[in-house]
Amino acid sequence: MNSEFNRIAQDFAQSQKLHHTDVQALVAILDGDDRGGAMTPGRLRERLNLTSGAVTACLDRLERAGHIRRTRDAADRRVVHLHYAPRGMAVAREFFRPLARSTDAARDRFTEDELAVVMRFLGAMNDELTALRAPAPE
Repeated sequence: MNSEFNRIAQDFAQSQKLHHTDVQALVAILDGDDRGGAMTPGRLRERLNLTSGAVTACLDRLERAGHIRRTRDAADRRVVHLHYAPRGMAVAREFFRPLARSTDAARDRFTEDELAVVMRFLGAMNDELTALRAPAPE
């Protein structure tokens, strides 16, 4: 499943003349917008484990392509917030609409109780995989 999601993301990247990292950045920026806490270049760098220069190049590509917009914080003009641009959002929605329909079709084949078990399993797997990346206690 993860391989197929990655292939779809790569197809999107190619269709938009973006790098795979650019798509990862878009997901992170969207996640920040959805949670009400705008992503910053520094937080994006940490999340994607990139250098400052790589993040700047990525954001420049995404902004030129119309996928994101940068805004300055009103209280502290040194802080830059990253947002998904309306044009970029429209392009992404159109491209990923078939994926959303397929996801809904698969989910409709299961009962709520079955889905709860699947969600518990996926949550446990995610916790285990996250723990693998955590530094070992000294």
